[in-house]
Amino acid sequence: MSTSTSGKIDADALSETLPPNKIRKIIAASSVGTLIEWYDFYIYGSLAVVFSGMFFPGGNSTAALLVTIAAFGTGFVVRPIGAVVFGRMGDRVGRKKTFMTTLLLMGGATTMLGLMPTYDHIGIAAPILLVVLRLLQGLAIGGEYGGAVVYIAENSPAAKRGLFTSVLQTTATGGLLLSISVIVVCRLALGDDAFESWGWRIPFLLSAVLVLFSLKIRMKMHESPVFEEMRRSGSLSKSPIKDAVANRPSLSLLMTVLVSVTAGLGVAWYTSQFYTLYFLQTVLKIDFLTANLCIGIALVIATPFFVVFGRLSDTYGRPRFIVGGLVLSAIGYLPLFAWIREAAVNGQNVQLVVALTIQVILVAMVYGPTAAFLSELFPPQIRYTGLSLAYHVGTGVFGGFTPLIALSVVTATGNQLAGVVYPIAITALSAVAFGILLRHGTSSPVVRRAWDQVAKPSTTNDRDLNSTH
Repeated sequence: MSTSTSGKIDADALSETLPPNKIRKIIAASSVGTLIEWYDFYIYGSLAVVFSGMFFPGGNSTAALLVTIAAFGTGFVVRPIGAVVFGRMGDRVGRKKTFMTTLLLMGGATTMLGLMPTYDHIGIAAPILLVVLRLLQGLAIGGEYGGAVVYIAENSPAAKRGLFTSVLQTTATGGLLLSISVIVVCRLALGDDAFESWGWRIPFLLSAVLVLFSLKIRMKMHESPVFEEMRRSGSLSKSPIKDAVANRPSLSLLMTVLVSVTAGLGVAWYTSQFYTLYFLQTVLKIDFLTANLCIGIALVIATPFFVVFGRLSDTYGRPRFIVGGLVLSAIGYLPLFAWIREAAVNGQNVQLVVALTIQVILVAMVYGPTAAFLSELFPPQIRYTGLSLAYHVGTGVFGGFTPLIALSVVTATGNQLAGVVYPIAITALSAVAFGILLRHGTSSPVVRRAWDQVAKPSTTNDRDLNSTH
């Protein structure tokens, strides 16, 4: 570990010495595991329309779908709890051990979803078990993403941190794309009747194989050099949760990131991915395969833009892309959804794919640079906890309930486009808050105060991962 003569950690100097092949392995190992966890998490959302009637009393398919989507939302509610539990573990025990644990928890819960008895077999226990498994998935994701971000960031040179962490950002879209691909293949291979009867379970059961593959890769990883040096020097936080939320500067930073970045990011993400899918299938009554294939094609086209914007943020700064994506999303939702409706209803699938692709590219502007940006905002002693909390409260609570809120508004008003009111409001709010509180990026006063409070001069260098971006 590289240290200065005063004993301060020089993480950037260390990461500059890592050979390219080692960095590639670090990115691959972190990203594959996270891809599989997102796959696990999204399988439920992608199949909710198919199995919603199997775990609830019959008679009202719309109510069953809304309750199933609400159960999907419960997984987001507990993500902040997972962020606290696993964030503390990551800041105290280590980055690697923590996201090994989350991987096993997620895989186990997803596999159990594939084995669940229906309401006809076990009655009211079916929806209860469904919610419990969603809670376990939410807990696991609450610890997984932050660990992967921190691990890659703490092994990345400052000049390429946006590029390297943006590869991880593609795993959320990749996980959704993988889930859609597996579902479509299974449906085509089995036929509609068999798939809707029992074939929908296969994508869930496949998780067990994917988890074992990822676990083998992650077992070969080493601990983060920043964490190792903090452990060697005795500078680990004794109470990461307390240090992250119980002192005013750190809590102010966490709340600022929540309002200015992650709430808008979460809503933008789940609007472009899941609400759009439900909008096509439930509101516009577009058939299952057409809706999923069009979104899948849009994801394939737009996913490279996550890396493009991450790389550009290394040169031009993270804030301009994050706030730009939020502003364009807020302005674009109404015309984009009107375009989607017209194209879908008229069978203009090429136009539909173009509109869906634009939505994902707008999300990429925000999401691509965000991992590097968040890792640079939080001091290393509370990085796992603070980053995970801010991310999962924002994306989980604000973003995760977007499909439920939007569909409920459409149902209540009878206006097919009324659901976009919520995403417009939240992305606009985040853009304004970002412009006021974080326009100077890591040099913003709220960031500096948190670092001065938590990162003691004797244990870390000037801003460690805190670059000028």
